[in-house]
Amino acid sequence: MKNRLFAEIDNAPLILFRIFFGFLLACETLGAILTGWVNKNFVEPEFLFTHIGMDVLQNLSGSGMYFYFVTMGLLGFAVMLGYKYRWTLGLFTLMWGGVYFAQKTSYNNHYYLLLLVCLIMLFLPANRYASIDAKQNPSLKKLTMPAWCSWVMIAQVAIVYFYATIAKFYPGWLDGTFTKNLLTAHTSGAFHEIAIQKWFYMFIAYTGIAFDLLVVPLLLYKRTRTIALIASVIFHLFNSITLEIGIFPFFALSFVVFFYPPERIRQIFFKKKPVVENYHTTQEKRSVLLYFFIPYFIIQLALPIRHHFIEGNVFWTEEGHRLSWRMMLRSRNGYTYFKVTNKENNAPITYNLSENLTRKQIRSMQTKPDMIWQTAQRIKNEFNEIGIDVAVHATTRAGINGAPTKTLIDAEVDLATAKWEYFSHNKWVLLYDDEGNIIQQ
Repeated sequence: MKNRLFAEIDNAPLILFRIFFGFLLACETLGAILTGWVNKNFVEPEFLFTHIGMDVLQNLSGSGMYFYFVTMGLLGFAVMLGYKYRWTLGLFTLMWGGVYFAQKTSYNNHYYLLLLVCLIMLFLPANRYASIDAKQNPSLKKLTMPAWCSWVMIAQVAIVYFYATIAKFYPGWLDGTFTKNLLTAHTSGAFHEIAIQKWFYMFIAYTGIAFDLLVVPLLLYKRTRTIALIASVIFHLFNSITLEIGIFPFFALSFVVFFYPPERIRQIFFKKKPVVENYHTTQEKRSVLLYFFIPYFIIQLALPIRHHFIEGNVFWTEEGHRLSWRMMLRSRNGYTYFKVTNKENNAPITYNLSENLTRKQIRSMQTKPDMIWQTAQRIKNEFNEIGIDVAVHATTRAGINGAPTKTLIDAEVDLATAKWEYFSHNKWVLLYDDEGNIIQQ
């Protein structure tokens, strides 16, 4: 195993991935401007629902966010061309990390995956060939890389698909409820009539499980690799057309280059690249593998299971949902009303959410406990600034996958004084037993 990890292989897969990856970074960030995503999530809002603890990451004023995203787009092109690779990718990683942690109104798992792959690519020698860096500094040029450079990418995508498979084994997916709701909302015309048929949405549900479970093993096995590639193209193109989920389908497909023999990638995409006559075993970047990637993958394996150590069902509480590859699993419906009271005289205070939050923020917030808590904290801070100490209570109901709604937050708890528990269950989020009765906490 040690010899296989440190054996030299042609670096064509990594070079090709860098080129396509940089292009996708540019498409993601510049496309976010063109589609209005930046405007809706960073320009219109006065306040951003950051990941808890990241409150300092608020939006820039004026046209600041547009310049921010244009800068990231240019950095993406620089990564694609291999220009000052470490610096440009490093700066993009920091800036994209800011975007990811600054808002969760439009949370998407591929934003997280993009951040992780940026981090991985910072440690890989992806600018050794077909790059401006190698052209300007010929001593940097190299035709090979350690085999583990491909294996860390395979390991990352394997973790994503494995946990995506496990997460689907719950009643709302297995009985087709979620896929039916999803296809109902995202299809139209003649195809809509097919999509809402039970045989079709059940087929999609179980095809999703089978694909996530088998795609990596089938890509690893030579005899099934091309079949798996064709299945991947069909699967991801269907998702791209039907669900309109941005670059993710193409991003997911790009990992395929690491499963094919490097020489094959060179023959197809780099016809002028010299053939390596003698491969050796190399200890290049051994310390990076041992001291960065091994701890990194331990963390990646641990994060998706943390919700099992938190009381309550993650589908209901959302505690441990993010950073766990729980992708497109459920829909939430419901509402939240806030009761604001002056503590000094117990007088109710009228508070209009729409004056401070956009409609999109309100829709996202009203069924998610962490965002409800953050809203209560913002209300408290607004009144504290004018010298009024308030209590904030929430009347809220939520349902999963269109099911009847239930009370989500304990209305007796003052959320203005409640603390957020990072590693355990927040007691003000109500829990229910199998019969629908509230569990006393």
